[in-house]
Order: sequence, then structure tokens, then C-alpha cells
Amino acid sequence: MPSPTPMRFTVIDYIIFALLLVFSSVIGLFYALSGGRQRTTQEFLLAGRSMTFVPVALSLLATFQSAVAILGVPAEIYMHGTEYWFLGCSYILGLLIPAHIFVPMFYRLGLTSTYEYLELRFNKATRLFGTLTFIFQMVIYMGVVLYTPALALNAVTGFDLWGAVLTMGLVCTLYTAVGGLKAVIWTDVFQTLVMFSGQLAVIIIGAKQAGGMGEVWQSAIKGNKIAGIDFNPDPFERHTFWTLSFGGVFIMLALYGVNQAQVQRYLSSRSEKQAILSCYAVFPCQQIVLALGCLMGLVMYARYGENSPLHQGYVKASDQMVLYFVMDVLQDYPGLPGLFIACLFSGALSTISSAFNSLAAVTMADLVKPHYPHMTESRATLISKSLALGYGLLCLGMAYIASQIGSVLQGAISGLATGLVMAFWIGIGNFISQQAGVSFVNATIIQNITDSLATMATINSTTVAPSAGPTGLKKLYSLSYVWYSGFNAAIVVIVGLLVSFLTGPMKGEDVNPSTVVPVLRYLLFFLPERCKEKLSCGVRYHPANTVASLQHSLVLHKEMNGVIAKDPDQWTDQRQELGDKQCPELKMVNEDTEAEILQETPL
Repeated sequence: MPSPTPMRFTVIDYIIFALLLVFSSVIGLFYALSGGRQRTTQEFLLAGRSMTFVPVALSLLATFQSAVAILGVPAEIYMHGTEYWFLGCSYILGLLIPAHIFVPMFYRLGLTSTYEYLELRFNKATRLFGTLTFIFQMVIYMGVVLYTPALALNAVTGFDLWGAVLTMGLVCTLYTAVGGLKAVIWTDVFQTLVMFSGQLAVIIIGAKQAGGMGEVWQSAIKGNKIAGIDFNPDPFERHTFWTLSFGGVFIMLALYGVNQAQVQRYLSSRSEKQAILSCYAVFPCQQIVLALGCLMGLVMYARYGENSPLHQGYVKASDQMVLYFVMDVLQDYPGLPGLFIACLFSGALSTISSAFNSLAAVTMADLVKPHYPHMTESRATLISKSLALGYGLLCLGMAYIASQIGSVLQGAISGLATGLVMAFWIGIGNFISQQAGVSFVNATIIQNITDSLATMATINSTTVAPSAGPTGLKKLYSLSYVWYSGFNAAIVVIVGLLVSFLTGPMKGEDVNPSTVVPVLRYLLFFLPERCKEKLSCGVRYHPANTVASLQHSLVLHKEMNGVIAKDPDQWTDQRQELGDKQCPELKMVNEDTEAEILQETPL
């Protein structure tokens, strides 16, 4: 049975937690004082393009596994059962597509900011809009991710709230601002190991106290927590096999395909092959992380059954249940509570540090550099470091603002679930409906699903009887959160096609093939060349080899409004204006061989 007595840290717990912060800071200082000492923007923002796939993969995982997810997934499993586990099915396509479509294109284009692509494919206005949207949502997101775990920790253990917020924020700002992306990646590796250790410790000891994993499983079966496969195709059902397996793919594409923090890690790889391998390497790691979260939820149910700490009044919110459970299970094991808290804050540190670095990269590449194309390298590097420092301090301010919001996690829904207007509409509409006492779904919301890091929050709401089903706009508000990203993508594509049709579409032969991947030509490779030309919609890919075409297309000349420039001299002027970073150095070996992609020059 849960205990109403507040649980406290021991000296050993504080020491372990402090060691996490010390080691993270040391890694940052090491990379600030070694190697190139972060003297170029290439090294500071892209780790000198020197990383191998293993640390990149673990860094990708750490960014995905935020502190809110560590608290949210076990609570979701405890309250609603194991159906959420089917989300793992979406990881297959959700990583294969980025590995073979997004990563090769971004890597060969030699980008620093993903929003540079929007200018290459469309125009400056599109790039600017995407950049500003990303900055807006990430600034809010940072405050929520920093404040939420500290609030839960304070509520359960009495750990000083603002002491935790300030310590985490300042340490993270330090190693990000001085060590650059290389420090961020290697601290992510260290913090990933801490996260695995903390979760395993809780699962092993909790299962032992419950009588073993067999008893845990039997308890879940008796409590109807082991979900079967629900093939209901209704997108308004919160969780079904189709919703999680296919709706989840769009979430994964937003996270691992175009998210700035993740793409920046791909671009830090020493070769395109290493970048692609990182996508494959992160797949089993994600499955392990998902399994650990689900198993922790089942172990928690085996301990409390239906008498949860939330129902007993020992905690005030579902995201506090996991911390209460951890302190309850590990209270007789000095040091292990500190290990799990280190695990929790490792998730927060990895996510926040990624946000700082990615914000500095997009601000420098999209807002500063285009206006000062002849800025010296040393000055550009100094400004990049200053931006990382500034965003770190801003994060602390956003954490304070988050503390003034009545419900942090529900505020995060309307502010962070997506950067698109349609998602704001649905999220806020759902939120207002819940506040009015008319709720249609108990939703576990994955934050920032379109363009930012994945975090999770569990929202408890009053269930309406089936006979009082929602209609009209309220029905739209009850759309499963898993489909938000897919819904937004569909709206963007449909509206974009309609506007293009009404205003006059771009001719296919004017589109630079380096900005479009011929997916249908890949999938339908067995068709005659004449049919594949039709599928290309007029885009001029290399006729002999579509794989080589993407490389050859990079030597074509492109105007800033998204079409090919016919005059090579015009390209020279454009290149000088946009900066060398958007146009990696290329050379043709000879007319009979493929283009050789050379290393990108520094910013």
C-alpha cells in the first residue's frame, strides 16, 4: 500500500545527482579546451562533421526520450493498459523513410538549418516562416521540459523546486555554450546510459518486491491491463492498432525526418553512410526505451493495483505517480532514488541542450548569416556561442512563466502540440472543452509532434457516456492526438496544391532535382523509363540511374525562388549572396563518372 509519508533524499542520493551534473559539465569543458576548441561554426554547430553513427544514434535517442516521457509512459500504461506499446510498430517506417529519403537529401545539400531547404525548394518567405515558427514553439517547449520534472520532484520529495530548475538550466547552458554540438552529443551518450540504468533499477527491484515478472504479468492480466489488437480504423478513437502504427509514422517523420535537432545530428556525421546507419542503430534502442517505460507501468500496477497514489490522494497529478512509485520502491536502497532522479533529469538535460544548440543554429543560419554574408568566421562563431547562452537564460525565464500556468501539461498541449494553425485550433478547442467539463477523450499528448522533440504528458479528463457522443467541431476536437501530425501534413499538402493550382503551378523542368526525391521511381523501378518519366512530373532526373541523379542534380543551377537558373553566371552571384554553406563545393571527376560530393566549407 502507498504511504502518505513524504519521502526524502539521503546524502548519497544528492551525491549521485550532483555527479550527473559534474560529469555533464566536464564533458562540455573538455570539448571546449580540446581539438579545434570550437573556433569555427562548423565545429560548434555541426561537431566538425566528424561523428560516427553510434554516438549520433544514442544522441538521437536521448533527444527523443525527454523527462516528461519518462514520467508519462509508465503512467499511461498503469492507467490505460499496454495498447500504447503498439506505437513501436510505427518506428519501422518512421525511421526507414528518413534514412533513405530525408537524410541523404539533407546531407548532400550540406545544410546547417533544415529551413534552408525551404528556401532552396520554395522561397525566402517560406524559410523565414518556418524558422520563426520553430523558434517560437521551441522557446515555450524548453520552459515546460525544464519546469515539469522539477515540479514533480518537488511535490513528491520536497526537493527544492527552483534550486533544481536553476541548477539544471545553468549546467545545461554551460556545456552547450562552451562545448558545442560535440559536447551535446557526448553528454547525450552519457545521459542515455544513466537513463537506462535508472529505469532498469526500478523495474528489477519493483518486480522482485512484487514476486517476480511472472507475478507482474499475471497481475496485469487480472486487471485487464494487457490489451489485445484493436483494428478499429476510427481516427477519433484514442488508441487503436491503426492509429498507433500508422498515425505514429507521421510523428516519427516529424521527429526524425525534419526536426532541426535531429537533422543537425545527421549532418554532424563524418559521412552520409554514417548518418544513415545512425537511423538503423536508433531503432532497437527506441524499442528498448519503449519496453522499459511499459514494463515500469506494469510493475507499478502490480504494486498498487487500482489503489493508485493518485486515487489515494498522495499525489495530485498522474505525472507525479511515477516519482512516488520510485521513492516508495527504492526507499530502502540508498543511492538508487538518486540514480533514478539522475535518469529523469538526464532526459531533461539532453532535450534542453539539443534545443539550445538547434535554436542557435537556425538563428545563425536563417536570421543572422543571410544579412551578413561576409561575416568573419571568428565573429560568426562568437555570435553562435552567444546565441546558445542567450537561449539558455531565456529557458530559465520560460520555466518561470510555466510555473504561473495553472496546468503546465495542458498549457503545453495548446502551445506545443504543433506549430501549425490547424493544430493550435484542435488543441485549444479540446482544452476548452475539458475546462468546460465536457471531455471526449483521456489523451496522452506527445508534445511538439510536428517539428520538435518528443515529450509526453498524461491528461486526465471526465469520460462522457457513449450515448452523448460529440458532434461538429467537438467531434474534430476529439481526433486522436496520434493523428495530429498526419492531419496537419494533409492540410498543408491540400492547401498548397490548391493554391498552386489557382496561381499557376511551377513547371517540372524548372524544379531543381536536388530538392525533390523521386520516391515513385524508386518504388516502381521495374517500369519502363517512359513510364517513370511520367511519374517524375517533368522533373529532370538522370535518365540512367535515379540513385546517381540526386548526386548529379546538385550541380544544376538554382534560383532563390525554387527554380533552376539557366545562366551559370547567375548562380555565382546567388551563391555569393546566400553564402557557401548553402552550396557545398562540388567537382565533376569526368563526364563518365558520378559527381563527387566534397566536404562542405565552413559558415
